[in-house]
Amino acid sequence: MISRVIQEAGKVILGKEHQLKLSISCLFAQGNLLIEDLPGMGKTTLSQVLAQVMGLSYKRIQFTSDLLPADILGISIYEKETGTFQFRPGPVFSQLILADEINRATPRTQSALLEAMEEKQVTLEGITRPLPRPFFVIATQNPSSQMGTFLLPESQLDRFLMRICLGYPTKQAEKSLLRGQDSRSLIKRLDTVCTPEYLIECQSAIHTLFLSESVIDYILRLVHFTREYSGFICGLSPRGSIAIARSAQAWAFIHGRDHVLPEDVQAILPAVVDHRVMALSNTGEKRESASALLLAQVPVTAN
Repeated sequence: MISRVIQEAGKVILGKEHQLKLSISCLFAQGNLLIEDLPGMGKTTLSQVLAQVMGLSYKRIQFTSDLLPADILGISIYEKETGTFQFRPGPVFSQLILADEINRATPRTQSALLEAMEEKQVTLEGITRPLPRPFFVIATQNPSSQMGTFLLPESQLDRFLMRICLGYPTKQAEKSLLRGQDSRSLIKRLDTVCTPEYLIECQSAIHTLFLSESVIDYILRLVHFTREYSGFICGLSPRGSIAIARSAQAWAFIHGRDHVLPEDVQAILPAVVDHRVMALSNTGEKRESASALLLAQVPVTAN
């Protein structure tokens, strides 16, 4: 099934198999995905493709500076006929949510997603309402150097299991894009090769993949290096160490293994770590290369 998902999605997402696998791993690990890139790089297309291929209900929320939390979560409306307030659910009540250009909204609106992303529920007017299962948020973010953006706070960045960058396509892939049909029509013709029920089963199976003591120790060495190395602004929290383990299990799962290898940890490390740990350059400025430093400095096996 996973091979078919990758094959179908690859008909539209050209030349980005690694990013596609990371996105699927993030979904299987029950996390949320942040995609940071320039406009027009295929971020929205990726979310639409995953929803179509996985058979998930899909809603897109365009974040703007005047967007309010109620526009995301929903609102209660008074009905004269019944004399009662009726709750009208917002677009967050869907299985796959695209929070497009999330950093163009104010911090108050950004924070409206925190409970949904972490607890898979929404509390409004004192009533807690569960969200559909599976629930997956894909947020896109424009570079902070662009006008009209608000930096995501560390607490919200930490809610994203992974952050990826699609980057420019290869020349051959872009040539195929120019020759091919419109992506919107191609997405509609993609086969749905999964069901939400089967996806939930896969998500449950992720936790059963075997983590050996040696792999756990490797993860701990990586985590403790971030806490002890003076070149990092701050180290990984326990949530970060769990994120590495769950992501590595999901990466092993989509490659057909029932156990995690050190290579699985290394494959997902940049996507899991680089938005959580900031490294300082020699000039004292921030630079996001924590994973490269970890992979170079931390041995796979204990000395």
